[in-house]
Amino acid sequence: MNWIGIRLAELQLAFMLLTRLPAGKLTSHLPELAHARWAFPIVGCIVGGIIAASYIILSLLLLPSFAAAILAITAGLFSTGAIHEDGLADCADGFGGGQDREKKLAIMRDSAIGSYGTLSLIIIMGLRILLLSMLPAKLEIVTPIIICAVISRYAMVGYLCLLPAARQDGLGNQASGNQASGDNISALLLAGLIALPAFVLGAFGLIYVIITIVIVALIWGVIAKYQLGGQTGDVCGAGQIICETSGWLIIAAIYGGL
Repeated sequence: MNWIGIRLAELQLAFMLLTRLPAGKLTSHLPELAHARWAFPIVGCIVGGIIAASYIILSLLLLPSFAAAILAITAGLFSTGAIHEDGLADCADGFGGGQDREKKLAIMRDSAIGSYGTLSLIIIMGLRILLLSMLPAKLEIVTPIIICAVISRYAMVGYLCLLPAARQDGLGNQASGNQASGDNISALLLAGLIALPAFVLGAFGLIYVIITIVIVALIWGVIAKYQLGGQTGDVCGAGQIICETSGWLIIAAIYGGL
């Protein structure tokens, strides 16, 4: 398979991993998860666009802004399969209920959701609905929402490339590259190139959105390192939703007069 075909297969795998959107089937080439990391920002662009477009269209149908926000975020959840929210709930349960690293990882692997996970979802979803409903249903909000979606997924690439895998199996380990071969640096640079337009656009009027997301991403990385000694798939998913929501908070302050 040629270079373009390999990259398209990796892009397809990224959509299969991070969304429930129809991405077809991988037939001729099955790339490793680590090789698909560079495409995460592209996934963010599509999902962010779905949320923004849904909110604007539903508002144009004369739905109250709060109802339009609920349905738009629901569209986003259907697009991703709530994979990031699931990671947030698992991390909340593990970090809040585990006494040591092994216990935390065991709790995070358990499919049952506890009180910490439930509360974290209530808080994050309530906050996201509130913040989105504060934004004007105009085309000008599409770019900020997409910027948050792209950069927050670039943060996921950062966790996978810069933090060691906390366990020897799972998606976090599979999506981690070989540090010795330079795979992580290559993936981080390529994903950064893909996300560069978001950073450039954000530099004009939305610089505080970018700064906030970067700071929150760094803080979450430090927390994950302290709690688990590294990253897991849940850590990456939780980091994405936390970073994106922090960006929405600044957007709401800018456009909604928060």
